[in-house]
Amino acid sequence: MTNAFSPLILGIGGTARPNSTSERAVRAALAMAETMGARTQLIDGPLLARLPLYAPGRIERNEDEQTLVAAARACDGIIVATPGYHGSLSGPIKNALDMLEDLARDERTYIDGRAFGTIVTAFGWVACGTTLVTLRSIAHALRAWPTPYGAALNASTPLFDEEGFCIDARIEGQLHIVAEQVVQFARWRHAGLAAAD
Repeated sequence: MTNAFSPLILGIGGTARPNSTSERAVRAALAMAETMGARTQLIDGPLLARLPLYAPGRIERNEDEQTLVAAARACDGIIVATPGYHGSLSGPIKNALDMLEDLARDERTYIDGRAFGTIVTAFGWVACGTTLVTLRSIAHALRAWPTPYGAALNASTPLFDEEGFCIDARIEGQLHIVAEQVVQFARWRHAGLAAAD
């Protein structure tokens, strides 16, 4: 599927461990978005691990923080993949989302009007469910539009091969739905704004 408008989709996901399941999941979703004609940018686990703890009132920003904030400011849609730790999202993912407080006073506050795709990976279905609910609540707080579908991936069995490809068609299907809904929403919003001008 192609379209003249090529939305920029930001992916945030991963842990301090390279090639974690959540990082592979967001990479796969972004690759699917690219096949739909989107441009993509990834904030991966190693960058997330380098971010200092968000501190309200601190205005200095290092290069990694600036990269994250600029990417969020520029994106037309976002896909966030987090592991489910103890029933909620991981500290590095929450810290990255807290950093978006830098967008609070933008003309387009936070990530207002952008689709927010959610992916959760956890060793069990309970953590998948509770973490997905929390992530969607954060999306609302950031004035984003959580996609109707959120992917919940039970990582108690392998989901990806060594090259990062899905080894389960059902998992691939879930990630495709998330990517498709984010890209479609970005295009619909772009078309709506263009028609209003």
